[in-house]
Amino acid sequence: MGSIVSPGVFASICLELESRGAENINIVTGSHAVPAIVAGMESARSKGLLVPALWNSSAYESVDAINCASEHIAVYLPDLKTLDNDISARYFKAPDYPEVASKAILRMVELREIRFGPSRHIRAINAVDKDRTAPDAVDEAPEILESGVIVRHLVLPDRMDSTRKVIEWFARNLDGKALLSVMMQYTPVFACQKSDGISTQAEAPPSSRFVEEKEYDAVLRMLEDYDISDGFYQELVPSDDWLPDFERENPFSSELSTPIWHWKTGFIT
Repeated sequence: MGSIVSPGVFASICLELESRGAENINIVTGSHAVPAIVAGMESARSKGLLVPALWNSSAYESVDAINCASEHIAVYLPDLKTLDNDISARYFKAPDYPEVASKAILRMVELREIRFGPSRHIRAINAVDKDRTAPDAVDEAPEILESGVIVRHLVLPDRMDSTRKVIEWFARNLDGKALLSVMMQYTPVFACQKSDGISTQAEAPPSSRFVEEKEYDAVLRMLEDYDISDGFYQELVPSDDWLPDFERENPFSSELSTPIWHWKTGFIT
């Protein structure tokens, strides 16, 4: 599913997002379309787009692709799914994922240092509130990441050794250079594959259950063991609310998102 868009339409989507209050343009899994995305970003900037762009990917991409888009990307959000070749070979069909992803992430860190700045919404409040009637409330508002890398890792049930390898690698190579985001939202999905038009059960997912409390506690201890304090970790709330349905006009719950454009209908008023 999806819709082919021209650089001009891509630019219009970006500008509409900005006008609706978006802090950034978050490009998700765009590695296979880098030249088209670069053309779209160039068009958007030429039409006045000011908010930063984020590169949100699996990190399974070449350094050449990263370099090609780097001029237009302020923040990188790569996954580091695993450093275990057996896991990546079995579930991603990419035995070289650990080597490719770690190399890509190191290049991203070379390109962008961590830098925070005020939210554009806070800047707007300051501009309107010239009398500064409530300066403390404004000045103490959280800042946003304007530049840098956030390495995300999804914890898999029964795969604590894999998570430890990732955290150890991050501590050894990226501590102080990037932020770590540990996610607990693993959701088992039993996909189907088609052969000669007949749907059959695909290989089972890495686990048939959510992350458990004892595993959650074990991961928090790992962060302490490796003295990682800069970053994020997700609270343990087992749920399938994270799964989008892209057939709907709003693939997510209304509490999580407000759609402005859909691949079937175009712009949403």
